[in-house]
Amino acid sequence: MQSWIRSGGIRFSKTFCTGVALMVVALFSWSAPLAGVPASGCCKHRHSDTAIGASVDENGITESNISQTSQPRLIEIDLSEQRLRAWEGKKLVYSYRISGGKRSTPTPIGRFRINSKYRTHRMRGRGYNIPDVPYTMYFYRGYAIHGAYWHNRFGTPVSHGCVNLPVKQARNVYNWASYGTLVVVHK
Repeated sequence: MQSWIRSGGIRFSKTFCTGVALMVVALFSWSAPLAGVPASGCCKHRHSDTAIGASVDENGITESNISQTSQPRLIEIDLSEQRLRAWEGKKLVYSYRISGGKRSTPTPIGRFRINSKYRTHRMRGRGYNIPDVPYTMYFYRGYAIHGAYWHNRFGTPVSHGCVNLPVKQARNVYNWASYGTLVVVHK
């Protein structure tokens, strides 16, 4: 009887510790907006994601003792042009028309990071409940870059604050971007 109680307690403590560890990971994986965001203008030339052990000299050149296998990736959302651009270093990978937020439900401006990705996801809010939203990538609170199968008004702000793309283009960006990819939204 006592060994049964002891083994049950051990199982409970392992489960409890695993649960606590998962909560801590979830808590620290949430991405807050980054400070120091320019109100307008493209940041692609001023942007630098420095790696651990890296430094930037007075000319803005990054020097690192860590070799990088690929260029830093950046998703730029230009709300004045209603355009998403995906960059690898200084190389333009994708450039697509989007539908950002309407005046009454604007897309947040700032520097963010992709913090979760869903192949399909139900989106609900005041005035909408859309099942199976494809290629959803959340970058700040309930705001995401995703495919939109319910309209074809790309180039016009019609969303509730998210960044809408045609489904095929959303798939390209979804497959290209990873967790932590920098998202810069500006006017």
